[in-house]
Amino acid sequence: MKVGFIGLGIMGSAMAANLLKGGLQVTVWNRTAQSCQLLANSGASVADSPRAVAECSDVTIAMMANPEAVRSVRDGVDGIIAGLSRGKGFIDMSTVDVETALESARLTREKGALFLEAPVAGSRKPAEDATLTIMAAGDRELYDSSLSSLEKMGKKIIFLGAEGNASRMKLANNLVMSGMLTALCEGMALAAGSGLDSAQFLEVLDSGAIANPMFRLKGPQIAANTEFPPAFPLKHMQKDLRLALRLAEEIGQPLFATAMVNELYKSALADGLGDADFAAVSRVIRKP
Repeated sequence: MKVGFIGLGIMGSAMAANLLKGGLQVTVWNRTAQSCQLLANSGASVADSPRAVAECSDVTIAMMANPEAVRSVRDGVDGIIAGLSRGKGFIDMSTVDVETALESARLTREKGALFLEAPVAGSRKPAEDATLTIMAAGDRELYDSSLSSLEKMGKKIIFLGAEGNASRMKLANNLVMSGMLTALCEGMALAAGSGLDSAQFLEVLDSGAIANPMFRLKGPQIAANTEFPPAFPLKHMQKDLRLALRLAEEIGQPLFATAMVNELYKSALADGLGDADFAAVSRVIRKP
């Protein structure tokens, strides 16, 4: 299978690299051309537009930062849709709102092609290790034919039915993740502020019912309070919170805690922490 990959940021570059390692023919494009070079050195072809990627690929994958970025590579004379034709497939692995996913599905099918939304759970390390969780929804035929490619990027792939369901699932997932991280930050601030040792506090957490990989990974970074290299940029988490709150408003579901968590992330953005890892929200919570 010839696979196109558009969007070579923190996640996309690692995911495309794993497709290459899996023996697939991969053509790439990125808005910043130099991001293509490492993959080109590993055997990828480089196209001059998203349309060109779609024209030469059986399946085109997009991994963009937000709905606006998806539309910028999807639409227009040089966009993905313009390069699709009957029998091809478009898989959008970006985290977007339901409306964007539905519009992508409609535009893709108008060209006689198949569509799948497939956002992922995981950050830089799972992307590099091909251990992402992939939530897929849309055309089952495309899911079945692309499953072997998806398995080169993720350890758990779930088909959720009609398009829109994967976007809803991803937003609900990230809502929980942001809330857990906020609780960790507050617990660590309380422990440290009252004179307790942060390492011992993390040890206690890790020995009980709320032990989890994220606390093990982020806890020491929060305790050190130095650098927060972006495994998952804070600005992307705030975007996901914003989309989750919008979805909740549409269906009439109150999200009391999430609304508060979103305000914390907005404060962190205002403090210039958007490009840091989302664990940097601890700097809003922790007293100087």
